[in-house]
Amino acid sequence: MECLCSQNPIQTGKDDSKNHMICLAEMDFHVGTFCFHREKMPFSNEKHSLNDESLNSDAESCERSDSVNSSSDYENARQSFSSDSSSKPSSPASSPPKMVSFDDLIETANGLSKLTLAHEIVMNSNFQMKSIDLPPQSLQRRVKEIVHRAFWDCLEAQLNKDPPEYDHALLLLGEIKEILLSFLIPGQNRLRNQISEVLDLDLIQQQAEHNAIDIHKLAGYIITLMGKFCAPVRDDEVKKLKSLTEIVPLFREIFHVLDLMTMDMVNFTIQYIRPHVQQCSVDYERSKFQDFLNKQPNALDHTTQWLKESIAEVSALWPSSEPSSSGTNGSSSLSLSPSSVLNNGYLKLLQWNYNSKPVPETLLTDQSRLQKLQQRLNQQRLVAYLMLIICNIGGTTLSSLPDFCDKVKRVIMVLLEGMNDKNFNLEETLKTISVKVCSEISQALVERGYPELNNENQGNLTGQICSIKEEGNPVRTLINNRIELYMKNILSVDNQQKSIPVPGGLEPIQAELEEIGSQYVCIIKYNRQVYGPFYSGILRKLLFSNLATTSTTSSDSP
Repeated sequence: MECLCSQNPIQTGKDDSKNHMICLAEMDFHVGTFCFHREKMPFSNEKHSLNDESLNSDAESCERSDSVNSSSDYENARQSFSSDSSSKPSSPASSPPKMVSFDDLIETANGLSKLTLAHEIVMNSNFQMKSIDLPPQSLQRRVKEIVHRAFWDCLEAQLNKDPPEYDHALLLLGEIKEILLSFLIPGQNRLRNQISEVLDLDLIQQQAEHNAIDIHKLAGYIITLMGKFCAPVRDDEVKKLKSLTEIVPLFREIFHVLDLMTMDMVNFTIQYIRPHVQQCSVDYERSKFQDFLNKQPNALDHTTQWLKESIAEVSALWPSSEPSSSGTNGSSSLSLSPSSVLNNGYLKLLQWNYNSKPVPETLLTDQSRLQKLQQRLNQQRLVAYLMLIICNIGGTTLSSLPDFCDKVKRVIMVLLEGMNDKNFNLEETLKTISVKVCSEISQALVERGYPELNNENQGNLTGQICSIKEEGNPVRTLINNRIELYMKNILSVDNQQKSIPVPGGLEPIQAELEEIGSQYVCIIKYNRQVYGPFYSGILRKLLFSNLATTSTTSSDSP
């Protein structure tokens, strides 16, 4: 079986950047063609969505992307903090609101869609278009089924007339011809001409007017082409088409298989061009976002507010932020490091309220990834709280036994599953954990010849575990501070290959914490490469505007 997907090489030559942009254009074409046919073809109860796989694939893709993306982007971003903003097109300028036309909105939406698509391809190695079923009782599915049933019933009614009418059949043949031509690659002119000749709609129209059209013969030719074009995984679906004799069911299944083939082509294109997209992704995403910013000058409002809050938090902790004896206010902003402000802003994302607080515009493409990392980190926080309490109660006798700690940790992890659901009851779960942990400790003590936990110790352990839900709990505060310190350290290290030691008390979750930290840094590093110039423009205004104002006031004073 011949698969045209394997005949679609991407040539690389001297002008690599040009070829990379061609790859992106080709990707946009195939995805756009797929979406176009999805809108038009009345055959399936499925729709397609972007499949965001596990964060492990994101980290792997980011590491590969780092190997091809130059670090000069980040260095330029750092240098631009002290450069002249007037020469930076990436530095947004404030402007009054203006009316936006519908065409501009559509163009902007298309640009953001391409930006998101390129970002997902780079960050998620398992990214693909995936078919999903609409909920059985959903209004969208019911409407879709009614419309499709009406279309096919109308087609059957036309074909059953004497003489038959072929208006709807001609429309279907036209769409099938368009889909088949979209599978071809440049250079397949002979096959392109053959398809255009056999599926010549003008000729078929004339045959239909004289009742000389052979629908079964055309369907057979279409099935033969589908057998040549499809991937091996679709061979069985194509073979089943040959057993259908009734026209309406045959065309319905032809469109269904064509839909699957179109999705295969899209996913193959995404997989094939991923290395090429990674080589130009930083510049591509930055240029697309700049285009969006040119049309929407206030598109960085949430980002600016996010950085303002970060400046306020860092200023409150900065030693030199206290008013000087001279009473100037500029020393506070001058002493703040833009990198420290930005790192603090990134740390805030691990405790962000994603359900009610707007995410900075520059991080929207990573919102789902950051939210999943936050959920995983929150679960590990609870594990660390509980393990610290349990090890203190059990003493060195039990805490030094790796088998015991691993067993208790597995029990806690199982009981904490679903903690991010709305109906999760933390208080009841902590009570259940305390009962199970007391049983495990008593069993471990007895096995080693020690007396089991008495009622007083069990009550003490249960009380400490259940008090974890309180915000001001000292164990909770200690663990949170150490996790924040670890995340801050890995953000501050330029060389990501360098191992950062995990603070004391976090040993039970060391492996999970290192994995989360690696994926988190991967997201943040790539975000800095893409949006560094935008951050530098905002921070330059926020950090140094007060200093300039103060200097002007001082020079004007007598």
